[in-house]
Amino acid sequence: MNKVKLIIVREYMTRVRKKSFIIMTILAPILMAALIITPVVIAKKTLESQKQMNVLVVDDNDFFINKLEENTRATFTYRSGEISEFKKELFTENYDAVLHIVKSNSTLKANLYFEKDPPSRFLPDLESQLDKQLFDKLLMDTFNIQPKQFEMLKQTTQAHITSIKIDEFGNEKTSFAWVSKIVGMVCGLIIYFFIFMCAQQVLRGVLEEKTNRIIELLISSIKPMQLMLGKIVGVAMVGLTQFVLWIVLTIILIVGVQFAAPTLFSGSTEMVEATLQTPMPENTLDSIDAQQFIQQHNLFEQIQNYFNFSFTTLLLCFLFYFIFGYLIYASLYAAVGSAVDAETDSQQFLLPVTIPLILTIMLIMPISESPNGSLALWMSMIPLTSPVAMLIRLPSGVPLYELVISMSLCVLFFFFCVWLAARIYRVGILMYGKKNTWKDLGKWIWL
Repeated sequence: MNKVKLIIVREYMTRVRKKSFIIMTILAPILMAALIITPVVIAKKTLESQKQMNVLVVDDNDFFINKLEENTRATFTYRSGEISEFKKELFTENYDAVLHIVKSNSTLKANLYFEKDPPSRFLPDLESQLDKQLFDKLLMDTFNIQPKQFEMLKQTTQAHITSIKIDEFGNEKTSFAWVSKIVGMVCGLIIYFFIFMCAQQVLRGVLEEKTNRIIELLISSIKPMQLMLGKIVGVAMVGLTQFVLWIVLTIILIVGVQFAAPTLFSGSTEMVEATLQTPMPENTLDSIDAQQFIQQHNLFEQIQNYFNFSFTTLLLCFLFYFIFGYLIYASLYAAVGSAVDAETDSQQFLLPVTIPLILTIMLIMPISESPNGSLALWMSMIPLTSPVAMLIRLPSGVPLYELVISMSLCVLFFFFCVWLAARIYRVGILMYGKKNTWKDLGKWIWL
């Protein structure tokens, strides 16, 4: 075990001292914080810099005169006459657009003339106002119903369904399925990229030692199995160190920016609309609880309150599946690295190994849409796909026995992968100048 520890320390210290590790550890949190903060800043600046449109309204029906509501995005001036004359005023007067409402006895038709493109939200807002005014007119003329009476009737007949999850002890918790879905997908994607990134480092480390013939010296004083385990665990510790530093530094940067600019993240819903450049549908975030969720800044508290799974359990499961998912794939990558002489030759062996994880990412939407379905259940049990699939399911709630079975299968499969990889590693690490095949790997396993 002392030799394994020496290999772990050597792998860890060698990698954390590299300039690339230090640069990426500092640069990645800055980039992640920038990805979060920059869209917010741009959206806020866009809202602040939007010009108020001065619109000339020419209504051939004489119905909409003085009925359009002015706001921070538009003011309206009403005139009567030929539209051809008013279009010229776009260039001679201080009008940004001319709205011509064509005379009609049935459907409403209007043309908007402008020299410079108006903000993208302006036209939908204008259409919404015209629709409401026409609808109110039809209510009064056809059904003799006042608009205020209709609004009251609509409010009293509108259904509001609150999703409440009940556990076996009778505890109730408000559930937001869309939040669980997003967090599950994000966790799955993070674990996917980290497993591949760290496993690839193991492959390159094995190839580097094999190419430089350092392995021949190491094998003389340590067993191949111990060398492989030391390398796998050492790289895992490097990956965990970098991952923890990324999270901590990213949080520090975001919190620091929020302290420096307390109003930066205010008005979240409006900024989301501005970023999307389209108004939100009426049924989007229409509940008060959902709006409060978005506007809150204490993310960890919201996760604890609204998720079907506790944040602590989610974090522990994330660490478990990250570690064992990495260990499984790192073992297989180490075996592949020992069987080839160059990274380009490894693709024929890596493709069957990586297909299960890639398939899980391809099926991320069906799994998140139905986290308790048969597809999600089986993929969260198969050790090669469970690190991603189970993380997608977890925020939506997973029975304890399913979680225990999935974790147990992961651990057992890891021992099998280590045994399998060690059989290939002990022979392949000393093989040079030969293009090995699957048949050769099969022979090495049973030697």
